Amino acid sequence: METTRSQESTNAIERMYITMRHLLNRGFYKPMGVSGETLRNALLQLRPEIYGSIAEDKAELEGLIYVLERLPQGIEQCKFINLTSDEGYSKSHFKAIVPPKRRRNCYRIDSEQMNIEITRGRSDIYDILTHLTFLFIESDKIGRKVLIDEEKQTTIRDWRKLEAAVNKDKLTQSEREVALIHTANILGHSFVDIIDVHKKLATKQDPERFLKIIYWLGRLAIEEHTARDKRTITFSSLLRERLGHHIHGDRWATTIKETLNRHKLLDRPIHVISSNMHSVLNTLFAPTALKKEFPKAGPLEIFEALSRPENEALRKKVTAFAAKNGMIQIDDTSGANIDVQVFDMGAITNSACCYDLPPEFKAAKPVILVMDYAFGEQAYECADELLKPIKLKGSLKYLDIQSISIMGKAGILQGDKGDLMIPSAHIFEGTADNYPFKNELCKADFEGYGLDVYEGTMVTVLGTSLQNKDILTFFQNSTWNVIGLEMEGAHYQKAIQSASRIRKSIAENVRIRYAYYASDNPLKTGHTLASGGLGAAGVKPTYLITDKILEQIFNT
Repeated sequence: METTRSQESTNAIERMYITMRHLLNRGFYKPMGVSGETLRNALLQLRPEIYGSIAEDKAELEGLIYVLERLPQGIEQCKFINLTSDEGYSKSHFKAIVPPKRRRNCYRIDSEQMNIEITRGRSDIYDILTHLTFLFIESDKIGRKVLIDEEKQTTIRDWRKLEAAVNKDKLTQSEREVALIHTANILGHSFVDIIDVHKKLATKQDPERFLKIIYWLGRLAIEEHTARDKRTITFSSLLRERLGHHIHGDRWATTIKETLNRHKLLDRPIHVISSNMHSVLNTLFAPTALKKEFPKAGPLEIFEALSRPENEALRKKVTAFAAKNGMIQIDDTSGANIDVQVFDMGAITNSACCYDLPPEFKAAKPVILVMDYAFGEQAYECADELLKPIKLKGSLKYLDIQSISIMGKAGILQGDKGDLMIPSAHIFEGTADNYPFKNELCKADFEGYGLDVYEGTMVTVLGTSLQNKDILTFFQNSTWNVIGLEMEGAHYQKAIQSASRIRKSIAENVRIRYAYYASDNPLKTGHTLASGGLGAAGVKPTYLITDKILEQIFNT
């Protein structure tokens, strides 16, 4: 029997993850050597939607931008990439480099080495290694295209012209365009495409960043071919020892519980919400806090204004107003990179809150605990530690967790960006694990708001960068009734079910709510994560979900 593309893709994902775990245990590998060959071949066979033309000779530009936003600036220049635990680099003279789209601290040790701190579990490692494998494949494409003779180290004219442009201190408009034409020939794309990417990657400090990235990717590939000077990825011994032991999750959860205890909130009913750091805050307080600025505006118009980068002063005003009405901000120092907001609902006056709170709810003086988004397996680590009791004066103190609500972004398999998904179960990709649950939210809660709503099963994937059309089409068309994919749902469910049904640290009838809005549709060309974010279109679904979660909490 011939295997289908979905079966081949499933096998490729399995090989990638087994290989990555093996290389982690080994402690190092050379991405373009024999040890990295399995990863490269598996990724080329898988051909994830996010990486577009990775298997073709021409360069993949959208995928390159996506990856560079999630890796530290300057990594393309480094021959040695070291993945470490939190080993105290923040106390050194090195300045942390934080990628725009990933919360991780990276340190440029010297001209050849980049250290990346891993504090968010294995999902973080998988994410980095997948992106690096893509980067090395693209680098090798450039090297093979520009190198004519390995022994004589002869290169094509386009490369020599690009090298000359990169070595200049400053380029004129005409010199820049000449360099971009040569770069377009190297990458196999039109001049217009190259100009567009150049603009997207340019910064005030480094207007020629794109040219330098292509140059360094090509240069290191040429050095590997000619001098056999191979790039190396290493995993520190401390990282391998600490991984899986919930070190950062334990510190994070302990800080939260100690803060609750210090403010005498530990005995109160607690509602946990996993979301961003603005939607609950703004939904509760923004219309009241910004009455003068928006006397006639509706809530959605205010939320859209707050989402604009230039309105930092408005956001600060809302935060200050919330702090006077029972909000406690817990900025993370544990390394988990998950900030927390605690809302003491007993301290909020009726004039401050944008909701009419029922008397029974006010009398109970509950606490709403909002935690920022976790990343993959980190969701299990942090939720597992949060739901455990805390030891106070020699005895265990259990938290009165009333509900757990998870709001997030996810890929959708039918519909478009901005549409909503209400899961009834999570299935874990690559395993037989599945987590059915009773969702307090349902499709009917969101109908009539101008957004399409889908109800069904969600797949918790091992990494967003491995989205594959063949596997997703199989999930969509099979009896699994899959409507979307995300990275944390099954991990949260694993923690919730073990805490409620096995450890008995929280009530078995704890109310659970899940709702996602679509950030991409990997089955539609031009709608993948590499095609860009939602922008203002994400405001409405984000705040609609937040509103429904809060309404249910208030009226329980």
